[in-house]
Amino acid sequence: MSFFRALLSGRPTLLAAILAVVTLTLNGCAGLFGGDPLRVSVAGIEPIDGQGLEMRFNVKLRVQNPNESAVAYTGVSLDLELNGKLFASGVSDQSGTVPRFGETVVDVPLTVPAFAAVRQAFAFADSAQSGQIPYVLRGKLADGFTGATRFIDRGTLSLPASGIALP
Repeated sequence: MSFFRALLSGRPTLLAAILAVVTLTLNGCAGLFGGDPLRVSVAGIEPIDGQGLEMRFNVKLRVQNPNESAVAYTGVSLDLELNGKLFASGVSDQSGTVPRFGETVVDVPLTVPAFAAVRQAFAFADSAQSGQIPYVLRGKLADGFTGATRFIDRGTLSLPASGIALP
């Protein structure tokens, strides 16, 4: 109890700082409870230079925030699975904010290692019968203070119609 008396009587600046930290912490936690997940979709893909046999793409993610509070981020991580296997991954130190009830586009360079491309080529041959390839896009918007806001998108990619003539 003497700690609190000393805090209240002699250190009003310290008390204000502690109250500010507690308030910010509680505001950060409020978004974690009852908030809707972020909606993430691929807005575009552009090829970029790679090294050796790897392929690289700049993926533009449209991130929509359907919540009452903005989501600040200081980095982005992204993994793309095709047919249940990791196909590509990427990270970016891009930072920004997804406004409340707003959206933003985030660029993430994605790398496809040569062996992953070869493995998927064989998997595509197996999927040719159904014409569908399942994908999972997992990622996170990192925030050094509250951790990370994770997102996931699942679906299927349709292969072009069969009957394509090969030389």
